[in-house]
Amino acid sequence: MDATVLLENYRFLARYNRWFNQRLYDACERLSDEERKRDRGAFFGSIHGTLNHLVWGDQLWLQRFVAQGASCPALTGELLALPPGAVHETVLHAQWGDLRARRERLDEAIETWVRDMPPEFLVQTMRYANSKGTRREHPAWQAMTHFFNHQTHHRGQATTLLAQAGIDPGVTDLIALA
Repeated sequence: MDATVLLENYRFLARYNRWFNQRLYDACERLSDEERKRDRGAFFGSIHGTLNHLVWGDQLWLQRFVAQGASCPALTGELLALPPGAVHETVLHAQWGDLRARRERLDEAIETWVRDMPPEFLVQTMRYANSKGTRREHPAWQAMTHFFNHQTHHRGQATTLLAQAGIDPGVTDLIALA
């Protein structure tokens, strides 16, 4: 397996992640806070809840990556810190401005981290416990793929919720970034 090719893919996905999140958050700005927080029957209820979940998931996965030795100065303890007992539906940022600021800081840190990542990290074995305490072991590249796929999955839900609210975030296809 050529880890360098994988790494270039993750660098592209990190850029896409940031680009898509900027478009998504800009589209969300066209809604009132009440509309962003309105329960729309999604996994995490609202657009705000869905975007909070993505921040939680990113912080959790980045903590796991750092614990495996994939640290960099951009991934500070403060940026990745989760409140004690935080779970997948925890609202980390009740205020829209705080949520958006954290998303922007995370996206910048993710791009920096992946840019500076040594290719060897991707082929090492990750060992950690998931959020339910189940032990996991697999190559880091599989976790990286999940990390970016998880974001795409829930951003897709958020764009559906936006469409239901009458907001079009515009073109978000991966290939549109290329």
